[in-house]
Amino acid sequence: MRSCLRRIRFLIGAFPVFVSLLSAAQNGQQMSFSIYDQSTAIPFTRFVTIPVHPGIQVAAEFGLNDRPHGRAFAAAHLGYFYHRHLAQGFYVGGDLGYEARTRFRLSFAGLFGLGYLRTYVTQPEYVFQNGSYVRRPDKGNGRVMPSLSLETGYYFKPTRRSTQLFIRYQSWVEYPYSPGFIELMSHINLHLGVRFTLVQDNTAP
Repeated sequence: MRSCLRRIRFLIGAFPVFVSLLSAAQNGQQMSFSIYDQSTAIPFTRFVTIPVHPGIQVAAEFGLNDRPHGRAFAAAHLGYFYHRHLAQGFYVGGDLGYEARTRFRLSFAGLFGLGYLRTYVTQPEYVFQNGSYVRRPDKGNGRVMPSLSLETGYYFKPTRRSTQLFIRYQSWVEYPYSPGFIELMSHINLHLGVRFTLVQDNTAP
């Protein structure tokens, strides 16, 4: 019950971030939504992993320098993943990215991200107390999660605010993972997502 309340408090704490993401729509800013497969692996050594450990992420993007064939942008994101054998995690964070766009509507991007992750175990843990093993309450763990992502996408229309489908390969670590034993744990996420504008700004070029 307590662990459930802590997760609810975390979601309440993240709610202002979610509201800010939605408020971005008032200015016609771009949003992205993705589902992904999450796994523990050394970055850039694996691409698709089985079994699938699902995740979901929503983000709002803010243009920093938009040019005809490329743009720099910042993003605020909120997400969740469920790894059946390890943990489930809730996270908030931000990204800085640059996207190059070709005349064939293809795009290639790189992103650097930093976020806060709160994880809860998905398997019971026990501790030895008073001559017997008892289940340890899950208080959750807070970690920093820096990430590096590579992305490719396709815009449906030649306009710069067109809806886009994208695939993103994200490598990230959680730190500290288990101080004194395993300092950090590396992960990869393979995203399939869509980038779109919730409220179209007709004055945009």
